[in-house]
Amino acid sequence: MNEPHRIIHLPTTLTSVDQAAALAMALRRSLGHVLAIDFGETTLSEEDRQSVRTRVWCDARLKEGRCALPTAHTGPRAAVEIGAGNGPPVARFLPRSRRVSW
Repeated sequence: MNEPHRIIHLPTTLTSVDQAAALAMALRRSLGHVLAIDFGETTLSEEDRQSVRTRVWCDARLKEGRCALPTAHTGPRAAVEIGAGNGPPVARFLPRSRRVSW
């Protein structure tokens, strides 16, 4: 029997979905080398509605890996190797008005 995977819930002080998604993207860029983190499964939720989740990345399985583009991307999917913990710098796919700087 396989042990269940563990989920780390990381609350923030951010109040917009766009800001939370930008933070998730920044974490992926900085921690993408950590193989224990499956960024493709990243979801966002409101503090008091944690059962309602919004996916950050498309994460569709492809022959060559997973799609690493944001969920609402248009056009063809772009793959990232499964388990590699990396991918394209996804912030570049957000319009400039939706990017967040810290």
